[in-house]
Amino acid sequence: MIDRRNFIGTTTTAAASLILPTHGIFNIISKDEYPSTKDFWYRRVADGPFIDTQLGNLAFGFTDNEILLSHDNCLTWSNQLGFWDAKNITFSHIFKNGNLLIGTRNRLYLSTDSLKTIKEIAVKNSDGSDYLPHVPKNPDNPGWYFFTLPGENAWMVNGKEMLIWGNYSNVEGGAVPVNIYYSTDNGQTVKIAYSFGQNPRFKEYGENEDRSKGTLLGNPDNPKFARHVHCVTYNPGEDAFYACTGDGRPSEGAQQEVKWLKGRYNATEDKWTWEVLIEAEFNSRYKSGGINFVDNKLYFSSDANGVEPYDRGIFRCDPADFLNKEKHELLYQPEYEAGHMLIQDGIIIAGYYAVASPYALGIMYSSDLGKTWRTYDLKEYGPRSIARINAKNSDGWFRMDLRSGWIHREEVLFIKPKPV
Repeated sequence: MIDRRNFIGTTTTAAASLILPTHGIFNIISKDEYPSTKDFWYRRVADGPFIDTQLGNLAFGFTDNEILLSHDNCLTWSNQLGFWDAKNITFSHIFKNGNLLIGTRNRLYLSTDSLKTIKEIAVKNSDGSDYLPHVPKNPDNPGWYFFTLPGENAWMVNGKEMLIWGNYSNVEGGAVPVNIYYSTDNGQTVKIAYSFGQNPRFKEYGENEDRSKGTLLGNPDNPKFARHVHCVTYNPGEDAFYACTGDGRPSEGAQQEVKWLKGRYNATEDKWTWEVLIEAEFNSRYKSGGINFVDNKLYFSSDANGVEPYDRGIFRCDPADFLNKEKHELLYQPEYEAGHMLIQDGIIIAGYYAVASPYALGIMYSSDLGKTWRTYDLKEYGPRSIARINAKNSDGWFRMDLRSGWIHREEVLFIKPKPV
């Protein structure tokens, strides 16, 4: 099912070696001895558990058969729990109250006691009924219901932490419906915020089943469909959520899978209203991700592709001017596709795809909110693409996935900005 550019290949993720190191990844050597660029120190973590997410001094990791929690930025892994499906973890989030939500390919689990115990939870439809994943005809390919590309998926919304994310799906692992999920109670309840319609390009097929047949997946009552979700972000200035989807090369005259949606949440009634802002072509800046809001300004990066010339860039605009390209400010022209971006404390980190650029591990970096930029290629760690960029931990390190191709989980990269 993989079809990004002309990339063809398969990758297996090696089993992680066991862990409980006596030295942490950030105290083995002094800061000045880390590899560095003009702007930041950096360090790859290839051994031990895969460090999947972080918050403050907490970090969550996993091996093929265990899940682990660190309370000291990966210095030690003080909480461990055997978990039968650990190797298939695709999503995790640490809430501010310490709860931990974990997604495998088609199941969600919650721990409220630092991994002493874990329980499976059922996603709920908007009416409170259980949302049931489809039964795959091939049990080895249930689809990716919960994997998402951004590393930051929660915001304080009217004084309350709210988790919201959409699944980046229908790339590998089987066909799957496309949804936006949310939780307002620290993961105790996860519900559907928006369910996309049935995409005729991604059906559930049995072995040797006629490709003209197959089972449609998704919301039969919604005519708007997509291949997957690239990003969901909150703008406190509008008290509104933005979502961007992709992406494919639909046949002439078919519905475009590149969409931007805007949603508003009524907490009193626990209800959502959504509008589709735009449906765009494959080669469009609106085929994008890395959506960030800073001081009620919209920042986004584009990974447009197709037939040249490409409508690409890292852009900024007022939310009200989003549909008027003439009012978009081009902050940086990366020349190649740029699909992942995070902004924190005036620092912008964005990444190139290794399969769609000349960079082995390409990183775009601005320390002044887009006024000036530098591009770095960490060739010693490539070819890799970055994804799922986490905000800085309590020691000041950003965390991000290193992926082969653009989707296969491999290692983790940490970046610490140097003082400006």
